[in-house]
Amino acid sequence: MTDAPTTAPVARAATAGEVLAGYLTVQAGAFLRALPQVVGEAGSRPGALPASAQAADDLLRAVRRIGGALHTFAAAFEAEWAQESRTELRWLLNLLAQEPGYQRRAVRLLGALDSLADTSPDGAGMLAGHAGAPKARALLERQLTLARTRAHTALLQELRSARLHALADRMTLLAGDVPLVAPVAAEPVAVLLPQTGAALAALLGAGERLPWQRAAQAYGGAGLHRLGPPAGEAEPGAVPAARTPADADAALAADDEPWLRARILVKRARYALEVCGAPGDGLAELDGVLARHQEASDAAATVATAARTPRITPATAYVLGVVHADQRLEVESARYAFGRQWPGVAPGLVGPVAALSD
Repeated sequence: MTDAPTTAPVARAATAGEVLAGYLTVQAGAFLRALPQVVGEAGSRPGALPASAQAADDLLRAVRRIGGALHTFAAAFEAEWAQESRTELRWLLNLLAQEPGYQRRAVRLLGALDSLADTSPDGAGMLAGHAGAPKARALLERQLTLARTRAHTALLQELRSARLHALADRMTLLAGDVPLVAPVAAEPVAVLLPQTGAALAALLGAGERLPWQRAAQAYGGAGLHRLGPPAGEAEPGAVPAARTPADADAALAADDEPWLRARILVKRARYALEVCGAPGDGLAELDGVLARHQEASDAAATVATAARTPRITPATAYVLGVVHADQRLEVESARYAFGRQWPGVAPGLVGPVAALSD
């Protein structure tokens, strides 16, 4: 589902307080409408949450946008209230994202394994007929089902908690009375432009620092061989020390981190532009590509964990290794796609805010 903007362009005569209050009132209303549906649906069996996917999407969308506005325009709000609200919204976001995240991961990994093990006469997969494929599939399905069930149980406990009720009360108040700092609230909307510009500048800076040489070609298989030690930690010509599994996981996490950070900044830039009623052409598409990057990265980490399950057969471990490599190639593919789209989006990021100041 497209994460579409939920605001219209603001009137030029509006004050900063009116713009922020209008935006947050809309988002708080969406939060309060979606929350009861999500709470009710979560009370059913594990895995039932996607039955109310619309309500879950609406709730997550509102949480992200409220949190993004509070972060980007922090100077316009009462500091303690804004910090507490962001902390609680981040807690709810992480809580809500776990179960559907495991479900998407299961679909991705089991689908990838089934494709690799496909025995179709039109084109068999490289794992077709491999003895380890059924066991690897069963292992992944079992572990992801267990993780999803645990996430569902945690969700049930927290959705009935006093902490969530307090957050809902906070959103109810936000829907009618946004705690703005008085001097900022009365200023023209142009006072929001520096913060919006800072969000765009942060994204542009992060984009410039991405390792573009790694994403220059469509087939990124060579990227699987280029994970060296962090800069400055090894002497030139020195033989790298042997890595433990934990070291390998840390190296991959460090390799992914700039791209995951870029996705956060893309979202913040999108939401800042929404607040100001400015266009954010291309940012939704960039967000989608980086979402695919993150899904593949998380899936690869899940397979790596499964491959360290005690007492699995070598054949099972081999199949899991192939699936892991497949997901890391998906990571490289997403980076390439981002690199193809970024040059068309980056130059336009300075235009929307400049137009509002006219």
